[in-house]
Amino acid sequence: MEWSSLSSILFVVIAIVGTVIALRQRKKSGPQKQEEFYQHFKGLGLQVSLAGRDEQKEKRDIGRGTGQKSEGLITLENSNINLVNVISVATQYGVNYFLDYLVESPKLVDKKQGGKVRLKKKKEGLFAGKVTGAEWKGTSPLAQRLNLDYRLEDMLLVNPFKGSIDIIPEPKWRYTRIRTRYFLPGRNLLNALDLIARDIRLEYGQRRSMDEEAKDLQRNR
Repeated sequence: MEWSSLSSILFVVIAIVGTVIALRQRKKSGPQKQEEFYQHFKGLGLQVSLAGRDEQKEKRDIGRGTGQKSEGLITLENSNINLVNVISVATQYGVNYFLDYLVESPKLVDKKQGGKVRLKKKKEGLFAGKVTGAEWKGTSPLAQRLNLDYRLEDMLLVNPFKGSIDIIPEPKWRYTRIRTRYFLPGRNLLNALDLIARDIRLEYGQRRSMDEEAKDLQRNR
């Protein structure tokens, strides 16, 4: 047997073994991630609850790709964000976790209506420089709306975080996903995510009432 064939077989075996280990790890640590995030939200003073089984069954497949699994949903009250879906992705290299902040988008009915939007950080220098700006890349009107939201840009610059933010419309479910890496956001960064959700509502759905927004403003002071 040639060395190239032997190397290919060995690589496949290692990949399978790595994936099996990752799946076992996910089975144990996945529910812990949901509980950790839920307790973090409660610690911030937010009105949250774990979504019931019926709601989980209905919403857990939103935007799921190959190898992804929902570890559970958290419902937010008095927020532009409706649900947070804790997502795990098992690979041969281990388990990665993401967060999908879900925003109801009743006017989102066609894929052509809303394409993917991604946050691109502007930095000084070529190598890991200071973040000096934020630009939303995408062809949909939502990207333009976000780029004109200068308050949002200021909030993102003041509250740096690793990774990017992807906004993925899901016309089938009438939801829009705001995806980030798994991390526990501080209150100020969470306010920035809520502002993104507000812009999504203005583009694809219905703005919350003035009374609701006034209560949020008072609570966030």
